Amino acid sequence: MPSSSPSPAPHSDAPGRRSGPGAWLAALLRRLWRRTASGAVPAQTDGASPAPAALQAGSVRAALPAPSLARTALDYRQDAARHIYARNAARIYPGPLPPLLHAIGVLDVQLDAQGRVLGLDWLRRPRHAPEVVLEIERTVRAAAPWPAPLHLGQVTYTDTWLWDESGRFQLDTLTEGQLGSEDEDEGAGDDKGDAGRLGSASAQEPR
Repeated sequence: MPSSSPSPAPHSDAPGRRSGPGAWLAALLRRLWRRTASGAVPAQTDGASPAPAALQAGSVRAALPAPSLARTALDYRQDAARHIYARNAARIYPGPLPPLLHAIGVLDVQLDAQGRVLGLDWLRRPRHAPEVVLEIERTVRAAAPWPAPLHLGQVTYTDTWLWDESGRFQLDTLTEGQLGSEDEDEGAGDDKGDAGRLGSASAQEPR
């Protein structure tokens, strides 16, 4: 009686002894899981969003203010005041200031050719309100970079900070005036400096 040759075992792509479609699917899922767990990340394709570092660099470039074309420190003060107002729009006191202010400070700001703050020098420090001194200094430094003074190189400009008790303020350069000061200002002329304008501003001083 002729001996029958054993039939070949059914071929299976699945590892081990398991066979059938279910085992093949399980093996495929295991391979995909191992690839994900190893941290393999597909290469970035064209049109993908830029890396966070590139986005950050773009935002810094967009934040640079336009350079100042001022040829004197007095002219630069206008650009500087507008820069402060633009960076602190929600903190600017709207309309004329009240008759009594919480604090008045006169500050020199020294800037380099790139608009970076080199130093601060108080000409009139509101000593009764040290928290205002700190906040003004913080605000000035946080506003950097300032408009680069193209024609001046380094520049030192002076402005007067008029501070309300609410924490909002105006700068003397762009002030909308003070309630009750019209009579005092009448006939004073348009060429007053900081000292002249300070004559119409009153601050609450400690008793």
